Amino acid sequence: MKKLFEQIIKFGVVGASAFVVEYVVLFCLTEFVLPFLFPSFSEGRCALIAAPIAFTISTVYNYILSVKWVFVKRTDASGKQTFGIFVFLSIVALGLNQLIMTIFIKHWNIHYMISKVVATAIVMVYNFVSRKLFIEDHSQKSDS
Repeated sequence: MKKLFEQIIKFGVVGASAFVVEYVVLFCLTEFVLPFLFPSFSEGRCALIAAPIAFTISTVYNYILSVKWVFVKRTDASGKQTFGIFVFLSIVALGLNQLIMTIFIKHWNIHYMISKVVATAIVMVYNFVSRKLFIEDHSQKSDS
């Protein structure tokens, strides 16, 4: 149980720092880069374009820290296989993220930054459970 608690704390630290990376990229792309490149785009449209870019950058950052510090990497899979599983799980997470952001921004007219906080909270739970199940090596005994 202690090991699981420590792992959840580490996951939280990695997730929080990845969230900051994603949030900063999302903000900069939505507020500065995309309006400069596409002046006719609305803020909501810019946010929906920026969100998957920010998510992808954050996912790579998160992967590196997750396999180095949070999860014990599977011994029955190569690094490429583990990364492939991580990418697949992240694509599902991206779809969930985009669905939530689209509903909040387009249908409920909620500001993109608030929408992102809610989407992140929901996707975070999915990420921990899916990575725990599919990335971590379960062959080791726990220290309950």
